[in-house]
Amino acid sequence: MEKAKVYFTKTITKENVIKMYEALGVNLPGKVAVKVHSGEQGNQNYLRPEFMKPMVEYVNGTIVECNTAYEGARNDSKKHKELLKSHGWSEIFPVDLLDEEGPDKVLTIENGKVLKENYVGKNIENYDSMLVLSHFKGHPMGGYGGALKQLSIGVASSSGKAWIHTAGAVKDQYKLWDNLPEQDKFLEAMADAAGSVVKYFNGNMAFINVMCNLSVDCDCCAKAEDPCMKDIGILASLDPIALDQACMDLIYNSTDEGREHFVERVERQHGIHTIESANELGFGTREYELIEID
Repeated sequence: MEKAKVYFTKTITKENVIKMYEALGVNLPGKVAVKVHSGEQGNQNYLRPEFMKPMVEYVNGTIVECNTAYEGARNDSKKHKELLKSHGWSEIFPVDLLDEEGPDKVLTIENGKVLKENYVGKNIENYDSMLVLSHFKGHPMGGYGGALKQLSIGVASSSGKAWIHTAGAVKDQYKLWDNLPEQDKFLEAMADAAGSVVKYFNGNMAFINVMCNLSVDCDCCAKAEDPCMKDIGILASLDPIALDQACMDLIYNSTDEGREHFVERVERQHGIHTIESANELGFGTREYELIEID
């Protein structure tokens, strides 16, 4: 597999998100789902809808989210829709809670490392393409969160999230914490799930990671740590594996004094194994050419 192209700018602006998308030379067809992280109630680090607005409007997209599988303001449709409104998403954009109503759509996973099927919000069927617009940061369970996490945990329904987190043991969010597997199995399940979504859209996808507000915690944390590193930039690719790998390389190569804290979180949770597993599944590559744009 030839090297993937990853485009990079150090300057984080709303306009440059569009510039990175344009660099990809892609025109997402039909009805476009824009997958974002809406931010847990109380979280201070998530990317605000005002920042996303020009990019979402550029592709005439619909914001899509799914319910969570943990206690909080987003683990059922009623509460989640209230939060989407209070955070401003549904005030600015059309918003589709993909798993607001069941049954889930089941994506078959051939040759998965852990999972044989993935459960996603059924409303995914309403879309022809997807822009995965991720806030790259750390994560308490996955080590880091980027494009691959958005594709897996992010697109999965509440039941699907429990299924991935437990490496295919249970789909009941209230039984999740009693069925957690060995860490690498969870990460491999994320890679399996991510690959199934890539296959579903059959090339009609684009991926952008915004490396700002670099906390070791995810936007799913109501009480997240404040950022430990300075902002790095915006990256875009048609390959989610290459994109996440490039972001991790920028972290590791950084001279920022907060680098060690961020890396410790990634390595404690063996976060790079998600990228390794996705690479082995073959729906992208870790090999990339980084193309910097002013």
